[in-house]
Amino acid sequence: MSKLEQKETEVENKENNVEESVLGKSVSDALSAYRKIREGKKELTDKELSDLDKECKIIENREIIEIDPIHEPQEMEISGKGKIKLGPPTLTRFEKARIMGARALQLSLGAPPFIEIPSSAKTSLDIALAELEQRIIPIVIRRRLPNGDYQNIPIDFFD
Repeated sequence: MSKLEQKETEVENKENNVEESVLGKSVSDALSAYRKIREGKKELTDKELSDLDKECKIIENREIIEIDPIHEPQEMEISGKGKIKLGPPTLTRFEKARIMGARALQLSLGAPPFIEIPSSAKTSLDIALAELEQRIIPIVIRRRLPNGDYQNIPIDFFD
């Protein structure tokens, strides 16, 4: 083994010892706090002290999880119409508002409408509402779970 390899090994060992001492200190601090909480204001009997020592040994021997594995978001597939797994089977009022707002903006910027413009329509929002009611807008709603998983749902799959 060369001198360079020996120095690298020594540095790695020192780093590992520092990590272990930091972890050991945090575990011992946690155990002392646990003892104080369990002891409280009263004196413990010998049996209670032995039980407390056993619990502390169990806590001391637990595996310490340092790194939480990263969850990769995954798409939840739709198997057919009406098979919406996330959220209600209908559009929420927030989803409707978002769709209508986006479509009304597109229409006001000159996008061609997907339907015959109704005679009662006065604004692009009225046209967007009519398109949404007929489920003609080619938009997909993405509903997410807190862990990042999601489901893409086409508009025509909603009730």
